[in-house]
Amino acid sequence: MKITEPIRDRNQVRQLADYYLNRGEIRNHVLIVLSLCTALRISDILRLTWDDVYDFKRQRVRKSINISEQKTRKPKIIEINSKAVAALNRYINEASPGVFLIKNRQTGKAISRVQAHRIIRTAGEAIDIEQNVSCHSLRKTFGYQSWKCGISIEVLMEIYNHSSPAVTRRYLGITQDYMNEAYRSFDY
Repeated sequence: MKITEPIRDRNQVRQLADYYLNRGEIRNHVLIVLSLCTALRISDILRLTWDDVYDFKRQRVRKSINISEQKTRKPKIIEINSKAVAALNRYINEASPGVFLIKNRQTGKAISRVQAHRIIRTAGEAIDIEQNVSCHSLRKTFGYQSWKCGISIEVLMEIYNHSSPAVTRRYLGITQDYMNEAYRSFDY
């Protein structure tokens, strides 16, 4: 089994987010941006409809997504940040009440988890990310990059519904980062 790691290089995160945008494939761009910006599991992203992210009455992207996580059944409120708002606004011509956000063009249903994985893996390979890039690595990338920007492990622990900071550090792969820093900083 391949280990899923976060993308540590911020430039690669930007390249991944822009890969499908630069190709004019806005649905796939939105899939990657929402995966990066919300830390939601792919099963929750694929269940989103336009009603979850767009206020048809006010004709604007909502300020937050209110969902019940499929795996945990816990309610969650996720603020839609400016990167996600920009991506959704690029995709707004697809907006219709009751329609899946990341839909299969032939069936109108949500794309499959396998297709989502293929979309993300293809972008990762195209920009030469050496590690295995998957749906779950984007969820981890949110946490890793947030931690690098100063968000506390305790806040990330809450976002991920983890039982302890140690679980979150291990999940994000930063325990090894801490140890590497100790080795690098040792001097005699």
